[in-house]
Formats: sequence, C-alpha cells, structure tokens
Amino acid sequence: MRHSDTLLVAFLKAAAVEDDLIPLSAYEEAAQKFAVTFKEIETIVLENGLFPLRYLRQRKLLAIWGQQRLLQSRVAVIGCGGLGGSIVEMLVRLGVGNLLVVDPDFFVESNLNRQLLATTATLGRYKAEVASERCAIINPMVTLEALNQSFQSENGIQSLASCDLVFDALDSIPLRLELAEICSSLDLFLIHGAVAGWYGQTALVPPASGTMARIYQRTEPESQADGFEGSIGNLSPTVNVIAALQVAAGLSHLLDGEQKSSSAGCFVDLLIPELESWS
Repeated sequence: MRHSDTLLVAFLKAAAVEDDLIPLSAYEEAAQKFAVTFKEIETIVLENGLFPLRYLRQRKLLAIWGQQRLLQSRVAVIGCGGLGGSIVEMLVRLGVGNLLVVDPDFFVESNLNRQLLATTATLGRYKAEVASERCAIINPMVTLEALNQSFQSENGIQSLASCDLVFDALDSIPLRLELAEICSSLDLFLIHGAVAGWYGQTALVPPASGTMARIYQRTEPESQADGFEGSIGNLSPTVNVIAALQVAAGLSHLLDGEQKSSSAGCFVDLLIPELESWS
C-alpha cells in the first residue's frame, strides 16, 4: 500500500461515525485532501471493512462483499424512457458503479405521465444525457456513460461487450429481439421487461436461450412495431412495478456467483395483484 493510501485509510477510520460508517462529508474532504475520486475512496472504504453511510439500509442485506460487487459491476440499460429511467434510478441508488445508458431519443410532453426523468425542464433533451445528470446529483460514486445513439451502432455494440449485464427497457418488439441476439453473441445475460396498461412482464434471458423468441412467437405482425403499449397506453404504476422486478432480478444475478442457465420470468396484472410465473 502506498504511503498516501495509508494516510487516506487512517483519515477515513478517524472520520467514521457509529458502526464504522463513512458519511458523504468524509468523502468530500478526502477527495480534496488526497486528490482522489469518490469511487477510489469508496473502493478503499469497502476494502478496509468500513461501510458508506448512504448504504446503511442495505448493509445487512448486501454486506461489504455485495456492495463491493456492485461497485465493480458494469451494467447497461438500453432505453431510458419509462422502464429505463426507473431502472437507472434504482441502480444508481443501489451503488452499481458503472452504468451504460443507451437511447437516441429525447423527452416529449407525452412522457410526463410515467417517465421519472421527464420533467417540464427536460423536454426536448436527450434522455441519456438527463440520466447522466441525475446520476451525478444522486450518487457521485457511480460513473454513467451516456450514448445518444442506437444500441445497434458499432460504438453501442462495442460498449455492450464490456458489460456484466444488460437491461431491456425498449418499446419495440423487433428491437427487443435484436437486442437479445446481440446479447447472445456477446454471451451476456439480458433482463427483459415490457409494460402495457395495467399489465407487464419480466424475464431473465440467458445467452442463446431463445427465451425472447418464445415470448413473442405469437405476436401479430401489426402489433410488432411498438407492441401492445402503443394501442393500450402505459401507466406509471405498471412501469415502476416492472422496473423494480427487473432490478431485483438483475441484483440477484450480479450477486450470485453461479451463472444461471435457465430462463425465469413473470406476468403481472396490477388489477389482480398476483404473480403468474414461468420457468
């Protein structure tokens, strides 16, 4: 360990509050004093048996090793509208250290009823860029790369290749199927999500499993462009329920050392609060 690191560890231990918790004020002071980034500080905090105060409520659930795993992870969110905006928000608050957010679209007024990142102030702005700004003010320990372009672009595919997990937050069936194929070619697990009205579904999609093709094999051609979302519409409760289920599945996958080989998912009807699962 470098002398400067030894001094930083001593500083952090002295700054700890009850139960070895490190407050944000200590990060801010350490960043100035030792010329290090917040992420570097957090790495040292966790490596030395300390724990960030901001994650106190998940300490018993994740423990130090789980928080370290999240900090080291790189996760992609494809689509940053309803599902994607809520997914990004939860991943940032959980402390997933590296996010790739891909969306070529910008906010319009009809997004305001359900999309967390859509406000009157962000109308007309790129969704991925707004997500980056939101991340910075919530959790400076997280690095968010925003791509205002299609995931099918050369840059998009190259960026996906370095990820540990991918979230599908798209609103087009052909695009979902294409994303699943790309993830299979890159040997990446995909967390699928879709919503329409009061209904939604999620699925863990292992590489080369064919899960997405089976889910949408009976879809009528005329509904493929934007699925049932376009004809039924979407509500914020459904969007947030499905996004939460996706993040829970993704969190479990990131923390589980064993690679799951089977698909699992569920269909949700918010008017009848029961989960219909499949595997």
